[in-house]
Amino acid sequence: MTVLLVRADQVVPIDQLIAEIWGEYPPRRAIAGLHVYVSQIRKFLRRPNQSESPVLTRPPGYVLRLGPDRLDFHCFERLVCEGRDHLRERRYQQATATFESALDLWRDPLLDDVCHGPILEGFQTWLKEARLECIEMLTDSRLMLGRHRELVSDLYQLTTEHPLREALHRQLMLALYRCGRRADALHVYQAARKTLNEELGLEPCRALQDMQRAILTSDDRLELHVPA
Repeated sequence: MTVLLVRADQVVPIDQLIAEIWGEYPPRRAIAGLHVYVSQIRKFLRRPNQSESPVLTRPPGYVLRLGPDRLDFHCFERLVCEGRDHLRERRYQQATATFESALDLWRDPLLDDVCHGPILEGFQTWLKEARLECIEMLTDSRLMLGRHRELVSDLYQLTTEHPLREALHRQLMLALYRCGRRADALHVYQAARKTLNEELGLEPCRALQDMQRAILTSDDRLELHVPA
């Protein structure tokens, strides 16, 4: 069912469904077992006012027709796109509200007991990346609104959970600097640099290096300029 939802309105071939359910070693009667699963799903989704099940047989497999229904992750994707447009146009209040609405739709990517074939693993990776991107853009918009003090604790947690996300380190450095904690901001840079060196043999990216230099020189461009 999860695979059909992820690929809603697209035909999912039988061999892909079998791989999602049983992996590389399906049972001998895998196709018969798949037919049983599909039959159970159709019974579960049957509605009194609908003559046809939303799960249709379409060679070479099955398709789930959503009709007017919408999935949360589709709404999430749309809101992220809208928020990105607001951020690009410097509409920071609207961007913040839109990104927050997107994250309110967030659910755990997939339950541990759900099969993890190539389709679901790829979808889970996409969801995690999309959520982090949304968080980073939300943080940028909040920083532009002068909400740096409330961001510090969350950014410390995020950089601990995602130590290789350089954008999060850069945002934490800026938030700390605007809180008057320049030494702490520079310590964040050194810790990030050490992690990148030890884990990947890399130096920090240009944006992170530029942030360090700007903090060292107290660059005026780091200050929050609020229109009069």
